[in-house]
Amino acid sequence: MKNPEFQKLKITKLPTLRRQAMSLSQDGLIKTEFLQTGKFLPLVVQPTVEGVNLAVWATHNRSFIETELLKYGGILFRNFKVNGVAEFEEFIKSISGELLEYRERSSPRSHVNGNIYTSTDYPATQSIFLHNENSYQHTWPLKIFFFCITASQQGGETPIADVRKVFQRINPKIRELFIQKQVMYVRNFGNGFGLPWQTVFQTTNKLEVEEYCYKNGIEAEWNDGNCLRTKQLRQAVTMHPKTNEMLWFNHAAFFHVSSLESTIRESFLAEFRESDLPQNTYYGDGSTIECSVLDEIRSCYQQETVTFPWQEGDILMLDNMLVAHGRAPFVGCRKIVVGMAEPYTHKAI
Repeated sequence: MKNPEFQKLKITKLPTLRRQAMSLSQDGLIKTEFLQTGKFLPLVVQPTVEGVNLAVWATHNRSFIETELLKYGGILFRNFKVNGVAEFEEFIKSISGELLEYRERSSPRSHVNGNIYTSTDYPATQSIFLHNENSYQHTWPLKIFFFCITASQQGGETPIADVRKVFQRINPKIRELFIQKQVMYVRNFGNGFGLPWQTVFQTTNKLEVEEYCYKNGIEAEWNDGNCLRTKQLRQAVTMHPKTNEMLWFNHAAFFHVSSLESTIRESFLAEFRESDLPQNTYYGDGSTIECSVLDEIRSCYQQETVTFPWQEGDILMLDNMLVAHGRAPFVGCRKIVVGMAEPYTHKAI
């Protein structure tokens, strides 16, 4: 199935990348810079000497990394010569502790090692719309990490956008409406499209699914044919737990049927009643989100989107609440693996 992640992004690429050196660290082992003048996402950290072990360096510089991440939202670690998934996982643990299992899934991923997964396994010709990982869940990761094992021949960037700025761009009336009503996510499993509930909840036991849903504020309804429908009310706007900044933090546009390519959307609407769509979003009271509102939201993401070409060995670390990410179409082999850490449970504003 193709879902709202397949929305075609009109990504505005940065002009010719001119690295802007900022400073050297106190120990002289790394330098910080930006990829483009006037663009402060992501911050680029590179070694100034050969042989710097990224995980060891990170262990001794956690305060620096945390401070810079909260300021910029994303850090690109480049040219550290990280040798494989094991070293990538070691780096994550050095900063954020144990990695998280991918639960309550919305997209297909392949397990790589431990709690390292492939990035979303969708066809290379498709885009993945910008989103903050698991913002539709009761608990989500504060940190998400991407490691480039193989860069694609063409395209395949991971577009990113600061959702502090997305929030500021959205019409205040729309923001207030979502603050008051929140977002309702409706998902239908077992109709032959999308992930089956067994994959989403990582169990074949219906009682375990029901227990998970109960603990996480999800309404679950079993229908004929072993089909499951879930509804969950979640925040549209939230506050960052450390910076206290207001954030546009939801999957309202990402999961909405209007974000599908037109041919797919028309096919789904011809096949299903709206209530039976594999996934869709509404205002928290169940009412329809207007097309004009969704268009504005998508436009605001687009205006804040930045992108850069991957280099093999790159590690992109994002504060998952401050920065949304997506994927551009690509040509050739591409392998980006992902790890998540630091679970955080929603608290009302």
